[in-house]
Amino acid sequence: METNIAYGLMIVTLGFFGYVGYNAANRDMDSDTYLSARGTQNWVRIGLSLFASGMGIWILFGPSEVGYYGGFWDVVGYALSASTPFLLLAYVGPMIRDRLPDGVTLADYVRMRIGRPMQIYVGLISVAYMFTFLFAEFTAIGKAMNTLVGMDPLIPMLAVAGVTAAYTAYGGLPASLQTDRWQAWVIIWLIVALLLILFGADAGSLISDAKAYNPEDAWSIGSMSYMDSFASGLALVIAITAAEMFSQGNWQRAWASEDNEALKKGSLLAAGIVLPLVFVMGVLGTVVAGQGAVNDPSAAFFYLIGDAGTLLIAAFIVLGIALVCSSADTLQNAVIASISRDLSDGKMELKHARIATITLIPIAIYLATTMDALSVFGIFLFADLLAAATVLPVLLTLWDKIHSRASLAGAISGLLAVVAYGAFTADISTGIGYLTSPTNEWGLANLNVFLSALIGSGIVTIGLSFILSDETPPESVGESE
Repeated sequence: METNIAYGLMIVTLGFFGYVGYNAANRDMDSDTYLSARGTQNWVRIGLSLFASGMGIWILFGPSEVGYYGGFWDVVGYALSASTPFLLLAYVGPMIRDRLPDGVTLADYVRMRIGRPMQIYVGLISVAYMFTFLFAEFTAIGKAMNTLVGMDPLIPMLAVAGVTAAYTAYGGLPASLQTDRWQAWVIIWLIVALLLILFGADAGSLISDAKAYNPEDAWSIGSMSYMDSFASGLALVIAITAAEMFSQGNWQRAWASEDNEALKKGSLLAAGIVLPLVFVMGVLGTVVAGQGAVNDPSAAFFYLIGDAGTLLIAAFIVLGIALVCSSADTLQNAVIASISRDLSDGKMELKHARIATITLIPIAIYLATTMDALSVFGIFLFADLLAAATVLPVLLTLWDKIHSRASLAGAISGLLAVVAYGAFTADISTGIGYLTSPTNEWGLANLNVFLSALIGSGIVTIGLSFILSDETPPESVGESE
């Protein structure tokens, strides 16, 4: 495809989403509407928004790379990890809404139940995870456009960042919700059409390649016949699910729902769309592996469309822009929500929130152009481990017998449990090293490390709560904050 045509498609697609976002803004909105759009969305809108905001351009890279390397259980694990946060949201979201009707982020609830220090800690975890996700998305759109049409990666990065920051800074969460609906339908229809084209061409050959083992790349298991990757697949589920519970974009939509039923049904709708979609994209990665080694496994999916015609490439350009916009605007608004509500203690004014949204972009672009994939993966894993050690102490507070001090101790103990696991299996330096690099000998997420964080934090939180049960009830602690 001519590069000029690709530029034109990119500009038109971004222009459309910018127009939708701009027109969704209420010019007289207050800070609460800007950050929560409280009670305005029915279940279909919530489902489409959760789906769109969760389906970044990573779906064209992540699942197929995991499939290329990992085989059946890694593909299953990745698909489950994409949907389980929505299933958890469907279950715990209504309970948290009932306990805190005027919340915006999960850390708002954390403050009520555990206190201000834990709110700050959860806010920091959330910002680290979401901001890493944001600049990883910018990196991915640059790589996608370069792979498809040879475009300079910096140009789509700047274009997407500029447009999404503009309508997000102006319109806040209402603008993101409105664009999500359009983006969701674009993503669904284009991905379904593209998958039908791929499987319709030669389904038998694709299935045979998916079952085959990579004949050239020793690092690639990459076969749907390989069933020994259960541990790494489960590690993905734990790590990503825990981290996604601290993605404040999901929690903003919990309070944007018109009622608990809308939140529950919308979350289940999102989970039902995401699960099969990510699974199929992962299977396509095993197809590429069965065909032989590739130079860039993170772009494994694109090798299947290397000889695609102009129309198919055009569809992928529109799809890629829709995918990155749907996640980028959500992440920008969610980071600002966490900064303004959790880190600045609700003292950030609306105009300052808008300025902060714009200020995020140069930093994100700089990191997207300077950090390599391994560094980004390392930051993700570090944030995932912090989340794994914190998610149970936070969610267990839905049980009235859990004490606030026990939750704080549980989050710290989750990390100490990781060190203890390393010391038990090797030495103390290995345990400390797991805190910043929770990987196994193949560089993948280490299941035992994440289980140590999860189980250790849960045991201490529950056990210490029973010890402290004769003290002041935890509800009184939260109300005194």
